[in-house]
Amino acid sequence: MSVKPPFTDLDIQTQDGGFYEGYSLPIALISKISMVLLVLWALIFPLNAGSMLSSINSTLLQSFNTFYILAVGVFAFFLFAIALIPSTGKRILGAPGQKPEFSNFSWFSMMFGAGLGVGLMTFATAEPLGLWGSNPVLLSSDIAPNSPEALESGYRYTFAHYGFHAWAIYVVTGLSLAYYAYTRGMPLTIRSALTPLIGKYANGFFGHVIDVLGVVATILGVSVTIGFGVSQLVDGAYAITGAGWLMDTSGDTPAATKAGLITALVMIMALSILSAVSGVGRGVKWLSNINLVLSLILLLTFVIFGSFLFAMTTYASAFVDYILNFISLSFAAHGPVSADMFASTAPAAVQALEADQMATVYGGATNAWGSFGGFTTSVADAGITLSEADLAAAYAAGTDGRLFNWQAGWTTFYWAWWIAFSPFVGLFLARISKGRSVREFVLGAVIAPSLVCFAWMTILGGTAIDLELSGTADGAIIAASNSAKLFVTLEQMLSGGVLQALIIMCVVLIMTFLVTSADSGILVMNTIMSGGAEETGVKHRIIWGAILTLVIGTLLLAGGGGLSALQNAMIIGALPFTMVMVGMVLALIKALYNDGRRDSVGGVADAAGQPAE
Repeated sequence: MSVKPPFTDLDIQTQDGGFYEGYSLPIALISKISMVLLVLWALIFPLNAGSMLSSINSTLLQSFNTFYILAVGVFAFFLFAIALIPSTGKRILGAPGQKPEFSNFSWFSMMFGAGLGVGLMTFATAEPLGLWGSNPVLLSSDIAPNSPEALESGYRYTFAHYGFHAWAIYVVTGLSLAYYAYTRGMPLTIRSALTPLIGKYANGFFGHVIDVLGVVATILGVSVTIGFGVSQLVDGAYAITGAGWLMDTSGDTPAATKAGLITALVMIMALSILSAVSGVGRGVKWLSNINLVLSLILLLTFVIFGSFLFAMTTYASAFVDYILNFISLSFAAHGPVSADMFASTAPAAVQALEADQMATVYGGATNAWGSFGGFTTSVADAGITLSEADLAAAYAAGTDGRLFNWQAGWTTFYWAWWIAFSPFVGLFLARISKGRSVREFVLGAVIAPSLVCFAWMTILGGTAIDLELSGTADGAIIAASNSAKLFVTLEQMLSGGVLQALIIMCVVLIMTFLVTSADSGILVMNTIMSGGAEETGVKHRIIWGAILTLVIGTLLLAGGGGLSALQNAMIIGALPFTMVMVGMVLALIKALYNDGRRDSVGGVADAAGQPAE
């Protein structure tokens, strides 16, 4: 029995002339107006923008934390399934017999640089150290933070945040786009990935909305990445030059000044625009290759001068623990605990407290970033007298609340970050993966980069932890800001000219990672707005580079400065695109199934009008 043909008649209207020649006017204008309004709001009313974004983000997490967690778990298992199934895994993303456009080295280096390069520079030390001190196992047991016993659980969640789940998010988008673009000849744009579900509606307003959501998510995801990166770049520049205007050292932890952040941002974005103008085959490719070579040099430095044996032992044990707990890491979602729910399970002495005292106890018991010792101290400081048994019972009653707040503030933040980043990374992965099989794409873009990320986290982060455990660092690395932890770790390992040379190399590496991420983002945004064209207008790359600079700059300053406004905006923007990605999975299941049926019967039936699938 023959099968109806798939819907492939995607017609995205673009302008024939004028300023927007080659671009879809609705997508370009809606995207541009949305971002300009966000910039104006954050520029004119920075405190209002910061507080409102925080409030909206908090409200959404209360309702959608479980949705984020379960969706990402499904993405990972879906990809492993289609890679392992012979009939789907062997499918080529392109014409039969087509060869890959890029070598394996260039393919991996571009994929690695675009996907997690900046994040690894900032978090290869910060993430393991942070999770060594706070993770769900510690919040629900009597294991002491920053102890040898806390190492296993710390790396369990480190691997979860930077492992198979993270790359599965990127590959769901990338594989969907590549499949329709290279096996069905459809435009390389977001709406193509939903055509098996929405059919001809992809040609109208609904299709425009899907592409706009991709553009907005890309801008916000890249913005958070650049925001973290420029902060670390300022830390590195300060470590080299000691220039006081770069760093505010008046607080307990030094922080980059507004002048330092904006100066670094403008410099990075100027270089990014120049690279984006040169295109994928020149600027992006060569920068990505440089990134990978410098990354290997940095990694080798830690292998020689760091705690390599400790790191490799940790890698092996942590990987086994990660695999054993993979299902629970994928689907264990926590819900919020209201004040009334807490009161109903708290001891009678706590239930008898006044409303303001109850609020203090509730806030302390559900604080994911506080220890039991900190909880008892805050209760005593508020003038509340409770017995040791009642304090322990109250803290236990808040365990579910702590787990929810931790998951929403840490794991869900990462899932939202990777989801917001996925239109950019996914489309970029699709753009460089023509001619590869589905199995090769999944293994090459999920398994391989994850294993490299694990090595980074254990070699760099493990060295930092070993320095703290041995007493060599004496708390200096833990006390440093996230963006400074890498440089403080190097200072504990090395000295003199070698140290200065390594810090300079790290600053160069951060710059090239940032430029690669930003220029790739600019190229991807223009591809979406041009209806999937791989070559887009130079002037629009420049304009969108400038808009991206303004978005990052104004949100960095919103609410008094810092990354919180950027992070809140990104999590909000990621939610609708998460729903689009769920649709991509359903659409790809349908497409693979029906394409398999077509192969088995050797053709398709004639149809006057093409259905959705």
